[in-house]
Amino acid sequence: MCEADAAPMSQPLMQYPAFAAALQLMGLPPVILPGGLMVLRRSVAGVPIAMLPRAVPPPDLSRQLAAAGLGRLPLILSPEVPCKMPRALRLAGSRMMAVLPLDRSAADRRTRMHPKWRNRWRRAQDAGLEVTDAPLPPDLSHPLLRAEQGQRAERGYDGWPLALTCAFAAAAPDRTRVFSARHKGQPIARMLFLRHGNGATYHIGQTTDAGRRHHAHNLLLDAACDWLAAQGCQTLDLGPLDPRTPGLNRFKLRSGAQARPTGGTWLRWRPF
Repeated sequence: MCEADAAPMSQPLMQYPAFAAALQLMGLPPVILPGGLMVLRRSVAGVPIAMLPRAVPPPDLSRQLAAAGLGRLPLILSPEVPCKMPRALRLAGSRMMAVLPLDRSAADRRTRMHPKWRNRWRRAQDAGLEVTDAPLPPDLSHPLLRAEQGQRAERGYDGWPLALTCAFAAAAPDRTRVFSARHKGQPIARMLFLRHGNGATYHIGQTTDAGRRHHAHNLLLDAACDWLAAQGCQTLDLGPLDPRTPGLNRFKLRSGAQARPTGGTWLRWRPF
């Protein structure tokens, strides 16, 4: 069905077994196709649909869907990379993602930092911040998750349900890592990363006025890159580049990340 123009950077988070296990814990088990791809089942306005998230559809997708009893459902496709999509209707264009390579030495990675980003990282080093890291407990009362809930309400954005993040932590605790920064004993910033295959994804983060003043996230991201590279991760997905958040985009790209396009969002359904 599709010929990819570029190979995926790693096994995507939403196609990783730990994600399937988290959905299972949530009572939303995915359908695993004979070829191993994960399909989600949802209902939109009472209409059941299937979703193939962050995956390039194989040539025999129709046969696999039919074998799984999903052949007649509307199918939402969101391939990881740009690819040809015959017999599908485009719903949304490609998004740009910030992807940070981790397959080189730490020295090489730091030379790719923008000078301003690197200077802030050095200033954070000189600020006497204490950095620690640990797996995320599957507990909605964790300070990072409580802070994320407050940020969503204040800023009006969404993301994974926090219960799903907890379920992921319960299903694969060794695939989660929270990096925290303290200044004079007080927590000022946190960042959560999820590992999947030979890649990782920045999931959520939180900071304070002191964290921003001391550039704590620069220090935490660099520490996380060192740790993730040591675990065998070759790429770190920092998330989408959103025109509504230019400051966050600069932070991601100036860290040395590269802008990479996804394949957009498509609908495939027999009536069309």
